[in-house]
Amino acid sequence: MTDGPASSYIPFIGAIYGFSTYESAEIRYVGMTTTSVAVRERQHFKLAKSGARKSPFYDWLRRRGREHAYAIPLAVVMTDLDELAQAEIDWISRLRADGHRLLNLSAGGKGPNGHVWTEEQRKAAGDRARGRPTGVHLTGSDSPRWGHTHSDEQKAKWSEMRKGRNTGADNPNFGKFGAEHPAFGRDVSAQTRALLSEQKMGTKNPNFGRVMSADERARRSDALRGRSMPSSARSAHTRYHTNKGVYKETCRHCIEDRANERENES
Repeated sequence: MTDGPASSYIPFIGAIYGFSTYESAEIRYVGMTTTSVAVRERQHFKLAKSGARKSPFYDWLRRRGREHAYAIPLAVVMTDLDELAQAEIDWISRLRADGHRLLNLSAGGKGPNGHVWTEEQRKAAGDRARGRPTGVHLTGSDSPRWGHTHSDEQKAKWSEMRKGRNTGADNPNFGKFGAEHPAFGRDVSAQTRALLSEQKMGTKNPNFGRVMSADERARRSDALRGRSMPSSARSAHTRYHTNKGVYKETCRHCIEDRANERENES
């Protein structure tokens, strides 16, 4: 028996698929997957049914259902993940040029590629979401992350990536005060204040039972040395009026808080 030529095995990397309906040949969504198209189809329908995703595509899936919508394979990629991502970009571009009304929110590939919603898209998304619950949260065994934990290596990687991201001049609100700050003029209702207070009360407070060591106190003292305390009129009002139940007629914050309380009660 002679040996034939050695066969080269090329592993399956992924596939490009599209969603369509039995009533039309138009493609409404293009995606990529590293599993089979059938498995990805089941995942999409499961997410649509749970209500965990709010997007034009998943709204369309919920309306159509399995009786009308289905996934079809468009291409198989057997090189690498970069090629798979580029194939998705090419298919989305090609189908849009051919007139297919794709529900994709981006140009495809590995991420949203800087997609910015138009005012029409924002209004349409708001109209779809209006009247729904504020959010759908899968907890316990219903969550896809149930039983999963992140490795120490992954936690360290994320920590290094986020270190210093929103501190100092890197904070988007750095140096913004008064009317320039996005939270300027925002009033928190009495109900919200009570809820936030309940969430941090007693054992729910992350500092409950914690006692600062002598070193911590020294570092804290060095960091605050030279600062005026309280740091603002609002902080002074909170410390000497709100926390002590004092109302002072000459304090504008006391007057504003009293007016807000009366408005919430009415």
